[in-house]
Amino acid sequence: MASPETGVLVARARALAVLRVRGAALAVALLPAAAVVVLLVGGATGRLGTEGGWAVARWAVGGLTVLSLVLAALVSVVVARARPALSPSVPIAEDAAPDLYRLVRDLADRLDVPAPSAIALTPDCDSWLEDRTHRAHGPPRAGRRAPEAPVLVIGSPFLWWMRVAELRALLAPVVAGTGPSAHPDIAAARRFIRGLDAAAGVAARARGPLRTLPLRFVGRVARLLLRAAREHATLMERGVAAAASERAQGVDYGLRIVAQEQVGLAYAGWDRLLTRVALPAWRLGRWPSRLDAGVVSALTELSRRDRLAEGFASRLGERPACDLLEEPGTIDRAASLLAARLFHGGPAEPGPDWSPVGWQQYPQEIVDRKWRLEAARLHRVLDALPPTAADLAPEAPDASRAPDRPAAPADAPATASAPPLSYAGARVRTPAAPHPAGLPRTLDAVPGLSAAAPGAPLRSRADDPEAQAGSPRADEPPVAPTLARVIDRLARDTDAGDLLAARLGAEVAREEREAAARQAARDSATKTAGSGTGGTDIAWGDGLADGGLPLFPLQPPRTARELLADHVTAMVCCAAVDTAGAAPGLDWLDGPALLVDGARRADLGRPVLSLVDDGDAEPLRGWLHRVGVRPEKPVRLA
Repeated sequence: MASPETGVLVARARALAVLRVRGAALAVALLPAAAVVVLLVGGATGRLGTEGGWAVARWAVGGLTVLSLVLAALVSVVVARARPALSPSVPIAEDAAPDLYRLVRDLADRLDVPAPSAIALTPDCDSWLEDRTHRAHGPPRAGRRAPEAPVLVIGSPFLWWMRVAELRALLAPVVAGTGPSAHPDIAAARRFIRGLDAAAGVAARARGPLRTLPLRFVGRVARLLLRAAREHATLMERGVAAAASERAQGVDYGLRIVAQEQVGLAYAGWDRLLTRVALPAWRLGRWPSRLDAGVVSALTELSRRDRLAEGFASRLGERPACDLLEEPGTIDRAASLLAARLFHGGPAEPGPDWSPVGWQQYPQEIVDRKWRLEAARLHRVLDALPPTAADLAPEAPDASRAPDRPAAPADAPATASAPPLSYAGARVRTPAAPHPAGLPRTLDAVPGLSAAAPGAPLRSRADDPEAQAGSPRADEPPVAPTLARVIDRLARDTDAGDLLAARLGAEVAREEREAAARQAARDSATKTAGSGTGGTDIAWGDGLADGGLPLFPLQPPRTARELLADHVTAMVCCAAVDTAGAAPGLDWLDGPALLVDGARRADLGRPVLSLVDDGDAEPLRGWLHRVGVRPEKPVRLA
């Protein structure tokens, strides 16, 4: 078994190679200066001529020397002053987690390495050391900065899912990395690499002709040096990791194997929680305020379903690592807000359009609202479609379609006396219903729709002067938003699916653009206010927000067919809630769920896809019959 010193020696040798790249670059910059010194000294001593070609050579080399020194100074200043990017994290003060700091310091004493200078949490399933000794990362200090140990960054899901002993075993090799990090050569090589990377980022964000040209040169030099030092830097970091791993072998080695298994489980649960549970809420302008606490529920559910994870839930009786925090709820809230900003691009602070939501309110405030917003969007787009031949022809009573669209009884009450419903096709002829914030009223990108004044109601075919012949008259009763109408249109018209999918995609894309524009305006106003007060709102990098948020998108954009299937599923769920006594629910691994008689129905996807992809409505009609949903009844839209 290799000793920790072996890894340190390998890392130091590679660090010296990185520093030699820096020395070679400096030598190239000073080479013209050395040549002009030789020419001047030779002329002064008489060994070289002072007239003719030698004089021209002195002037030419002198000019080249001035240019090279100016460019070298430019590169040096940018590399020295460029602010290295920091990982997004929530700083944890020592008085907010004294037990956690005590655990880390005891671990550092056992490993005989310097203790980390601070602790921070990040909404990710990983842990690492981060150097934050750059002058731009802290308040100004007089004189030279004293050497500081790196900051320990811990993944916030680990604190809530892992037990205290497991966390200590998991952090042992990470904390052991502070030993090699304190070596002067390794620290200097890392600073050089980080400075080059930061300079390349500054050059990439340069704006304006006066800044673009010189910074473009700096960026090319920085990338050239990074390519020259890349292999040495990679092997240096491998040597540091090997040395840290060897040093941590004697600390809870057996327990570390169990902790590594928990890392994989935590990553799977965290990914499902973000993509299936948190993302629908973020799209509605809400952010779950206890994401880390939700990891425990998600992983417990995963342990119940997956036989490979059996027994992991039995650990919950031991002391969780989050008990090391004085106020776990406050830390969880801050980490949840940071996760929403990183993975979705939400605002940095809560506001009227960006409010937290608890897990108890999630089914009603997120799931039900999501379904009804999507159902309303589906009916708005459906109202804008041109009528089919079957719509134009007089419809005769058909007994075979009675279960889906029964005839209205003679003594049925008038529409005006019915309970108030938000009809998707009656926004012009009925008083406007309260409109939820963030939901657009027009479909600018959809052909055949009005795009007049902002906030104008959506025009149906009856209100469009260019509508085709046979459109409903203005004095006809409004078309009620029923599930039967959607099923009939998709089943009878083979082109309706493609047309609906395309227009839904255009509508969703336009809404996302509007939301992004609003967010950019808020960020710009916040940045202007921060610069006016001398502060900054970006705590993890130099202009990182200029590149655009989210930094780590969770999912690729949904296709038009996927959007149509989601909207039809939402319409079915709304009908089930309104007519069959179903309820919105939350599945910790799959997100929004439909509860029928208290049990989740997970068999809706295949019938919906059969209708959307093949135009076959029989599987969905059979499912509705088994559940007891009445598709001919109007549903309540958002």
